[in-house]
Amino acid sequence: MSTTENDALKSSTNEAEPQDLSGLSRRKFLGGLGGAAAATMAAGVVGLEPLMDAAATAEASNSTSAGIARRNRAWQVRKDAADFWKSQPVATHPTNGDEERYPNRIANYSKGLPHNSLGEVDQAAYNSMLAACISGNPDDFNNMILAPGSIKLTNPQSGLAFDMEGADIQALAVPAPPALASREQAAEMTENYWMALLRDVNYLDYGSSPLVAQAVADLNAFGADYKAPKVGGQATTQTVFRDIAPGTTVGPYISQFMWLPTPFGVEFVERKMWTKAPGVDHLQSWSNYLAAQNGIIVEAPSFLGSRKYITNGRDLSEWVHIDVLFQAYFNACLIMMTPPDGSDIGGGLGVPFNAGNPYNGNPTQNGFATFGPPAVKALLCEVASRAVKTTWHKKWQVHRRLRPEHMAARVEVHVNRSPGRYNGALHSSLFSTSVLDRIESHNGGTLLLPMAHHEGCPTHPSYTAGHATVAGACVTILKAVFDTENRPIPNPVVPTSDGLALEPYTGQTLTVEGELNKIASNVATGRNASGVHWRSDAYESLRLGQRMAVSILRDYKAMHNEPNISYNFRGFDGERII
Repeated sequence: MSTTENDALKSSTNEAEPQDLSGLSRRKFLGGLGGAAAATMAAGVVGLEPLMDAAATAEASNSTSAGIARRNRAWQVRKDAADFWKSQPVATHPTNGDEERYPNRIANYSKGLPHNSLGEVDQAAYNSMLAACISGNPDDFNNMILAPGSIKLTNPQSGLAFDMEGADIQALAVPAPPALASREQAAEMTENYWMALLRDVNYLDYGSSPLVAQAVADLNAFGADYKAPKVGGQATTQTVFRDIAPGTTVGPYISQFMWLPTPFGVEFVERKMWTKAPGVDHLQSWSNYLAAQNGIIVEAPSFLGSRKYITNGRDLSEWVHIDVLFQAYFNACLIMMTPPDGSDIGGGLGVPFNAGNPYNGNPTQNGFATFGPPAVKALLCEVASRAVKTTWHKKWQVHRRLRPEHMAARVEVHVNRSPGRYNGALHSSLFSTSVLDRIESHNGGTLLLPMAHHEGCPTHPSYTAGHATVAGACVTILKAVFDTENRPIPNPVVPTSDGLALEPYTGQTLTVEGELNKIASNVATGRNASGVHWRSDAYESLRLGQRMAVSILRDYKAMHNEPNISYNFRGFDGERII
């Protein structure tokens, strides 16, 4: 113990007046007794005092020693985690080379900066943004050149933050996105066009819709460059716009966790939502599109006026427009954790914890602040925060990928406003699709992407995707914590055609794991349906979020006193993660 610590301890022990239960000090208590009684009592107390002081000093000394040991152990736990992550290979971040390939920056994000009449960014303004992203200097971010009156750019410095748990946000890399001139990019643009045109078609009607069949034919023309799930090498009306994760092609497009009523403590949340009016799209005229790129919002939303369940792409687009960061997965957690009807507070699925929970079968204890319900819910928030930061690093400090609305504007300029301007920069396969004529007719003369949101895309780059990375991270936690594999969803539901009620679903068995994967896909590809992200954004971001969550679980195990902690589940590619 240091001299300073010992002096402080002595001062505290000798000078403070101990209080009895009545709140009287020792001195006041003795002063209130008669002379003989006081003398007798004082003699007894004085005789005991050295022993009491010695015991208190020893107790405090032991307490301080324990505190020092605890402090050292806490330091060691953090140091061990830091040493592990330092021992891992340094991440490299490949790009598609488009930023260097096109000096006019037509393949990169630039919304909120000034643009010319063809929607091409002012070079000085772009360079000011690029310089800030490269330097990381806060003053450089403050000096970026925005368009006059523009809304602000969204948090370009968050990818420079540090965290105390899991892999560093910059230590996780993703593959380069498809290049502007690639056939895969053309396939993704075709998919985005079709998703926009099909926003008002009920997902449950995809199998009978001639328009969906035409979309499938257009997309299958891209062969392996259209990376949706396939049956016999071909996308179908059941697999179009879906993902490859286990369970995501089974049953309805929308996850049960988007429809089932949600227990919220003693409250019960019906899942009907406010949504947008059918047939109303945005930024279809060149003037409105150009205003939005310069950060000026000139259109207004048009709401339906009544609440309904999610039935189509327009509903899903609005759900992922203003959702709370981890809302979908918190809802799923509440549904899984709450016992079924018949209990004191029921209405959930009562999914048990995974076999690796250290309190499974414990004879005397339940988990709570660790490995119990509060811990699980807090962990969802934790990984969501880390997921957003790692994806923001890829957006601003690495890729700066353009959004689908920008790509569609390149198509519009190349075909209608300055024919041939982007020869070699846009893959020819895009121009042999049937969707372009339909888009031009839908828009009244332009090839712009009809946007679900009146402001268009957000004011940050496309790749990777925040919603999808959070989805990947949070669903990974839920699959790690709960026993989800091969566990059927009892009494699944679907909405009625008008979306006003739920009715029983009959069809293939739906599992908890599959519906969790599906809710991650719904949120990720729901952003594509609104026109703000690409298929490759969703695919790679789900896996980026999974890797961030696994890295946090690794550190999480080391921070707890409980023995025999383990996680065993399947990832988004069906791989076993232990």
